[in-house]
Amino acid sequence: MQPDFEKAGGLIPAIAQDAQSGKVLMLAWVNEFAWKETIRTGWAHYWSRSRQKLWKKGESSGHTQRIIEIRIDCDADAILYLVEQKGAACHEGYASCFFRSLGTGGDEPKIMEPKIQL
Repeated sequence: MQPDFEKAGGLIPAIAQDAQSGKVLMLAWVNEFAWKETIRTGWAHYWSRSRQKLWKKGESSGHTQRIIEIRIDCDADAILYLVEQKGAACHEGYASCFFRSLGTGGDEPKIMEPKIQL
């Protein structure tokens, strides 16, 4: 089964999850080119909407994501990458992009984990 890029308008959300711990690391976007590069190389590739270009996770930081397994949702319009993360997944230096908690009342965000030493 392949993702249905046409149905999704060309971009599909991809969630990166640590294959060992199950921790959700990040969400990014994948187009057909990024998908094919990920399959071809075994390393997570994404499409940057702001820069309008393909990027390999960690190409400048060294904080790479090696693909362990890929899952596609039932509608073929979302992808789950189970990865081996090296370094921080978040560009702000955190293990996960989901390092802030608002609680249930919409309180001021609290940082829930330390930055990784870069």
